[in-house]
Amino acid sequence: MPLSNDPLRTVTDVIVVGGGGAGLAAASSAVELGRQVILLEKNPMLGGSTAWSVGSVSATSTPHQIQAGIKDCPEFHAEDLKLFCGDLLHRDNLELSRLLAEHSPEMFRWLMSTGLVFVGPLPDPPNRHPRMHNILPNSRAFPFILGRHCRRLGVDIRLNTPAQELLMDGERISGVLATLPDGQKHEFMARGGVVLAGGDFSASRELKARYANDDVANVDAVNPTSTGDGIRMATERGAVVVNGDHMRGPIMRFVPPPRTKLIQRLPPIKALTNIMRWSFDHVPAWLLRPFLMNFLTTALAPSHELFRQGAILVDSDGVRYTNELSRPDVATAKRPGGSGYIVFDQPLAGRFSAWPNFVSTAPGVGYAYLDDYRRTRSDIFHRADTIASLAEKMRVPGDALARSIADYNDSKPAGAAPARANRPKIEGPPFYALGPAKAYIIFTNGGLKVTRHLEVVDTRGAIIPGLYAAGSNGQGGMLLEGHGHHLGWAFVSGRIAGKNAAMRARDDVITK
Repeated sequence: MPLSNDPLRTVTDVIVVGGGGAGLAAASSAVELGRQVILLEKNPMLGGSTAWSVGSVSATSTPHQIQAGIKDCPEFHAEDLKLFCGDLLHRDNLELSRLLAEHSPEMFRWLMSTGLVFVGPLPDPPNRHPRMHNILPNSRAFPFILGRHCRRLGVDIRLNTPAQELLMDGERISGVLATLPDGQKHEFMARGGVVLAGGDFSASRELKARYANDDVANVDAVNPTSTGDGIRMATERGAVVVNGDHMRGPIMRFVPPPRTKLIQRLPPIKALTNIMRWSFDHVPAWLLRPFLMNFLTTALAPSHELFRQGAILVDSDGVRYTNELSRPDVATAKRPGGSGYIVFDQPLAGRFSAWPNFVSTAPGVGYAYLDDYRRTRSDIFHRADTIASLAEKMRVPGDALARSIADYNDSKPAGAAPARANRPKIEGPPFYALGPAKAYIIFTNGGLKVTRHLEVVDTRGAIIPGLYAAGSNGQGGMLLEGHGHHLGWAFVSGRIAGKNAAMRARDDVITK
């Protein structure tokens, strides 16, 4: 363990800020090189946004691909990553994208070596081969297993210890000023380096306004603790944010259920996850479906196809507030509470009871239809024989809801809500509503400018000695579109940053 005679200061080899996937990967790789490591996590438990994720990791040349007879390689992966960017390819950091692809095979095997269990590979176009691997039993397995792995290796994990400021010795980052659980300030000093792995800034109104715009500044984040602390501390020391205006959101998602579902509570016990993996490979889909629906209907996005086929959006006042065919998520973010209800009738309900009209989906996992929401999400599923009764169940003003539907049916524009155009009317009882669906910022893509060694770069283009960044903090301009790439980068970049911070104590840098 790190030694210090000063009650206000602790000296160690490497400091890692953040206990999500990137931070745990960084801490483990540094301690594997024989270094003393302290990990600072502001929350009472590990996980960060990794624990909020779907849990997909995209990688090539994995045991799962080999078992399935898929011949894939990092070179193909790097080429396909470009296809996800579309017109924004010129803004992507292709050097780091190649780094992600090159290191994904080793990264995935390292995850498996810690005891994590995956199913897959699953397709995710435009990837030319199935590369998406989903964690079992849920994304909380990452902090549970990796946290246990780090503790066994000797990482000193400090929970409820938020980092406040980067400390400097001349031009070099020498440590972190943090607040201990008892409220005292404490200096954690690093002989080798500091790795910032504190997550994105999706929950920081200040940083969203600074790097994006005021419209998204007040939109809530999926992870309310993603306040961009690492990015703030680094920019205070001269670091640069790249692609700060690029983010996923606002996007509507159904609000989570009032009680945690069984699939979210399942522990990542090896025997259980192995049984689950065997079941995914061998049990008929119709037997697995009820289990999968508990996941699919938890907090996923509603399909915009609902709107194209005649559903409307109303707010908590029962008022239709937007053109549902043009950026409804952005409009919803501006309503009271940032949420709305999806309203439709029996003919549309009948269509969204079977393929190809699904209410929501998780790629490679399955599709949820209206009846799935009726069975598993009674808190957001509303059905009534009359508009007045539907309004009562939704707890919105009945006269306002009736007027919104009547104006839509009569093709009367009302405020921001345009005419119905050629969409079908809402007139066939019974009537339905799903919601509330709330607009969220899922994640921000803006990250610190870094080298391929994950060293943080300042405004002059010079390396800030002693400072490294991983995950969202070290995204360096990558757009990371497609499923499984954010988590993949968290683990790849964390491993590289941790190794280089550890080697810095010997004035050496791992260049691979």
